[in-house]
Order: sequence, then structure tokens, then C-alpha cells
Amino acid sequence: MDKLGALEIFVNTAEGGSFVAASHRLGLSSSAVGKAIARLEQEMGVRLFHRSTRSMTLTEEGSFFLDSCRRIIADLEAAQAQLSRSSAVPSGVLRVSFPLTGMLLMPSISAFMRAYPEITLDLDFTDRLVDVIEEGFDAVVRTGEVRDTRLMSRRLGAFRHRIVASPGYIAKEGMPKTPEELTLHRCMHHRFANSGKLEPWPLARDGKALRIALPATTVASTLEPLIYLAEGGFGITCLPDFAVAQHIIDGRLLPILEEVTAEAGVFRMLWPTSRYLSPKIRVFVDFMADNLFAS
Repeated sequence: MDKLGALEIFVNTAEGGSFVAASHRLGLSSSAVGKAIARLEQEMGVRLFHRSTRSMTLTEEGSFFLDSCRRIIADLEAAQAQLSRSSAVPSGVLRVSFPLTGMLLMPSISAFMRAYPEITLDLDFTDRLVDVIEEGFDAVVRTGEVRDTRLMSRRLGAFRHRIVASPGYIAKEGMPKTPEELTLHRCMHHRFANSGKLEPWPLARDGKALRIALPATTVASTLEPLIYLAEGGFGITCLPDFAVAQHIIDGRLLPILEEVTAEAGVFRMLWPTSRYLSPKIRVFVDFMADNLFAS
């Protein structure tokens, strides 16, 4: 006996309310449907339907069995769909939201585009709190904790902040030896675009946070202007390491007070909760997790 076929016949009979309705749905004779149900009842040792000359209704056992059969068929269909998707080349439009700092992650994003040319990226850069589901994003990259229970998440990597200035600025103004000496310098700050607040510099000594009122000689809502101005010798700034790592390697910026920067941030990928990921989302999540902070 084809058990899966029998389960499908049973579900269609229960939903259609008769052997005739099930036969029309499945392209079988009503006699074949009736015999299949009879064999199923005999094999299971329970009656699945109350039958009369005018109607068929599920027994208590039949109602329980119907729920189980629906889950079995749904799981089978989902597994088949997943296998079919996994063998397909990832393609289509992928809509992703990045924070404004995501512009500095473009090397990883462009590497993904080269690796998966069949995927078209629709990139959004904003620091506002987007609604992933309502606004139709496939995924978002954000820092901080995940509070939306409708979303799945994966950690992409951690970063720390580094205080930097140009060699020219240090030669002219001197190298700060303590966090307190920063108050004597031109400090350039990042302002959160969504709240208007200045991002605090994560200063610490002996594991304890330091609260120092730093001067704010320049403020910008994105990181790129602060990098440019720091390179130009206009002051000292505190930025994520991924934003200034190459500048430090090239000698365009010098790290300052490395021992007093404590706080680390985490980038996470978020996407709508689903039992199965489409190929385009799956490969994007995997690629960014493997490559974003590979160095």
C-alpha cells in the first residue's frame, strides 16, 4: 500500500466531505477512493469517518489523524522545495539595509557581487530603525542587540573603537598620554543620525568606564568626513577599527591611547523568521559571515 498516497486521499476526502469530491480532486474513481480509505482504516484499526447515506464526518480519531497527515504532507512538500532551491543558482533581487557605516563595508559587498552575479542587490543605507518585514527587506545588517522576535539573526563579527589622529596633527599638538589629556585637543565626534546624540568614546581604565567631558570641535553624522578631516590634521577622532584599519596600516593615521579603549560592537545580520531560507538570502548571510571581518 502506498502510504503517502493513502494519506493524500484521506486528507482530500476529509476536506471535500465525500469520496466523490476527493475523486474529482485527485482524478480517481470514487470507488478507488473508498477502497483506499477502507484499507487505511483496516491497517490502523480505527474508523476515520462516520458514514451515512447523506454525509461523511470525521470521527474523533479521524480529526486527530487529519492534523497529523497535514503536517506530514506539509513537511514533505517543504523538504522537496528546499532541495529544489538548494540545487538552483541563487538569483533575483536581494533588498538589504545597512547602517550608514555600511559604506565602509563596500569591499565585502562588492566581493559578494562578483561571487554571485545572478543576484541583484538593492542596497539601503540608513541608521533609522527599519521594519524589516513591513518594508519588505530580505535582510538587514545592524549593530546592537536583537529585540524583534519576528527576526532570525546571525553574528557577523565584532569590532572595537580606535582613537586616531594624523602624524601631522601629533607632531604639531603632541601625543596625549592619558585620557584626561584629550580635553586639551580638538576632538571630532560622530553624531547618531536617528537620535542626534554624540556617540560616546569608550574610554576605560582598569576595567572601569571613564566619563570625561571631551570638547566637540567638529561633529558629523557619518564616519567618512571624520576620517577625511583626521587625515587632514584637523583633530583627533574615535572610530570603529574597520573604518580606519587601512589608514593606520598606510601610516596616514596614528593610533592613540590604545590601552584605554574598551567597548566592542557587534554586527549582526537579521532576516524574517522562516523555517527555510531562499538561496539568495542564505548565500548572502553565509558570505558576509565568512568575509566581513575575515582579516
